[in-house]
Amino acid sequence: MAYTNAVIDISHHNGTIDLNNAKQAGIVGIIHKATQGSSYSDPTYQNHFQQAQTLGLLWGAYHFGNGDDGISQADFFLNTVAPAANTILVLDFESNNGGSTMSLQEARDFVTHIQSVTGIWPGLYGGSYLKEQLGTRADPILQNCWLWLAQYGPTPVLPPGWTNWTVWQYTDGHVVTDPSPIPGISPCDRDFFIDTQSVLQAKWMTGTLA
Repeated sequence: MAYTNAVIDISHHNGTIDLNNAKQAGIVGIIHKATQGSSYSDPTYQNHFQQAQTLGLLWGAYHFGNGDDGISQADFFLNTVAPAANTILVLDFESNNGGSTMSLQEARDFVTHIQSVTGIWPGLYGGSYLKEQLGTRADPILQNCWLWLAQYGPTPVLPPGWTNWTVWQYTDGHVVTDPSPIPGISPCDRDFFIDTQSVLQAKWMTGTLA
């Protein structure tokens, strides 16, 4: 299987960055935090979006879920992003150290509403919290989403419901050292795609990596 190491995910935590450095380092796709809960929007999202558009980089947006109503969060995310047909959409489902944490039911409501509005199931980002919540049982709604696995280390371990990951966040630049750091951006989250770069680009243009 050919893995492609050409995607990074970023947020305001990365500070002021020049995405031209990412492009020069071989990155072709950016997935950026857009929103959190039902009222917070990332202050760097629009600026980085404009940079990416100018550079011809593929663009995606993710929503960090919290304990607010799942449908309200989905509407806030969609209204903030105003996604184009080739914008990848993702729900970030993880424990929230700074406030309330999204439940499985809120996640189901979120992804179902995204699908009902756009016609496409979003990606689902998750790691240890997702595995804890699922236990040993697959979720019949969430498994409609392609999996963006957060697993730092050499071996990805899947949650129940998926036969493989689509995107694998294998490092944050700290827990696992980035072998090819990007000047001016690293340390940052790095992600493998499970196929070739040409497949990545073709799928991305459809608005889903499934």
